[in-house]
Amino acid sequence: MKHWWQETVFYQIYPKSFKDSNGDGIGDIPGIISKLDYLQDLGIGGIWLSPIYTSPQADNGYDIANYDDVDPIFGDMEDLNTLISEAQKRGIRIIMDMVLNYTSDENHWFQEALKGKDNPYHDYYIWSDNGPDQIPNDIESSFGGPSWTYVPHLEQWYYHHYSVKQPDLNWNNLDMRQDLYDIINRWIDRGIAGFRLDVIDEIAKDIPNKEIVRYPEIYELIEELSANCFQADNHENKYIFTVGEVWSANPERAKRWSNPDGSQLSMVFQLEHSLLDQDPADKYDIVPLNLLKLKQTMSKWQTELRGEGWSSLVWENHDLPRIVSRWGNDKELRTESAKMFATLLLGMQGTPFIYQGQEIGMTNNHWRDEAKYRDIEAFNLINQRDAKGRSLEDVFDALEAKSRDNARTPMQWDDSKNAGFTTGTPWIDVTDNYKEVNVAAEVNDPKSIFNHYKKLIQLRKDNDVFLNGYYELLLVDDEEVFAYKRSTEEQELLVICNFYGNTIERELEDLIGDSELVLANYNIDDINTLKPFEARMYLRNL
Repeated sequence: MKHWWQETVFYQIYPKSFKDSNGDGIGDIPGIISKLDYLQDLGIGGIWLSPIYTSPQADNGYDIANYDDVDPIFGDMEDLNTLISEAQKRGIRIIMDMVLNYTSDENHWFQEALKGKDNPYHDYYIWSDNGPDQIPNDIESSFGGPSWTYVPHLEQWYYHHYSVKQPDLNWNNLDMRQDLYDIINRWIDRGIAGFRLDVIDEIAKDIPNKEIVRYPEIYELIEELSANCFQADNHENKYIFTVGEVWSANPERAKRWSNPDGSQLSMVFQLEHSLLDQDPADKYDIVPLNLLKLKQTMSKWQTELRGEGWSSLVWENHDLPRIVSRWGNDKELRTESAKMFATLLLGMQGTPFIYQGQEIGMTNNHWRDEAKYRDIEAFNLINQRDAKGRSLEDVFDALEAKSRDNARTPMQWDDSKNAGFTTGTPWIDVTDNYKEVNVAAEVNDPKSIFNHYKKLIQLRKDNDVFLNGYYELLLVDDEEVFAYKRSTEEQELLVICNFYGNTIERELEDLIGDSELVLANYNIDDINTLKPFEARMYLRNL
């Protein structure tokens, strides 16, 4: 059975940086509403909103103080209701980001937990009774430093896998779980079509034994979550869409999480390929990308999950750098490489998620100024590397390549001041190239990156092979070309991409045969010559 989310192309909006409607420098919900026609024109069928809940913004909204309300910096509940209804008129569904692994330390639950060990909310979090001079264990926070903070008046430590301001929830507490289920169901009743579940695999853990993700308990908890919130019999016979951020996923685990029976999640975010250019010991230490490993990794997910699960197609999100800067050429060949990455990804099986600005080839920020950064992770990296005696230039090299702020700069709408994002002072600087790289320069240019994405999205809608075609990796050992075939009984799709910025020669006549060229990022002079970052897509009816 096909579900709507398998045939949909999603668009992730980072609300703080998308469009400001009132001049305060922060993007908001009315700003999003004003750009719905743009997203409809692109062909988007679903919007994933990064968190808009009440938050002190220690981690840009992923630290939630009140799950049941909209933060005033973004608008109010009436604005959200308008967004849902206006999007629906355009055939666009809204999904929310739901953070179930931790809350803000300013959340009512944690404020109550701090009042005493006998408070009913105390057990909503993870505590240790070790003395003040004996940290419970050596688990490191993902943002750097220890994962434990001591509370003197309680004579206890609380656990936080991320910021000190993001205490982890204790999923062993039944009352806490029920409170979360009630929150989710209230959002569904408000008209939300589904949820992106932040680091959902971390809700099952055994911290005393230093297990951040614990099996098989994680499956049991997600199945219970699904039964209480997402199953069709809960909501007028409609399944609620869910995509889980699961960094621990492999194909076997993903099959269980995204089983077609709907018992757990609709799909997983498959992000294994995004780890291939980082040192396992430090994600900010960059290693060269091995194309053969990328081909093997992406092909593994295409073949092993087929018929038994469902995955997403992702190059960028709010935690990842811009793909044209990461693996492409964001200067002389920005347009060509952006189109190549679009073609390579959107020809595969799965649900595409386009991150705001990806469709116009937005780039990393290339900042060499500490004052420009806003991300808590960037500040922690600066402090850690300074403590290790590493140079500031070394820090900037790392941040320029991998900082989360690369994806969080304002959306570049036009070449006016602040890229048309705000009439005020933006909360984070606009990337310097906005006068050349912006929506206004793209939408009416038939050869633009935007219109390349638009054509790809339409091809996906018009041809069943994108949804159901079997995947076969071609030119398996080629270290410069990523090529694959998708096929059904009626149709065959061929994608050929030169992954690098040099011109290469390949014997392609037999591979292409009598297939029809339906999309390319160059005019083809010689069928056997692939220009820098050249991408071609062919279709053949069988």
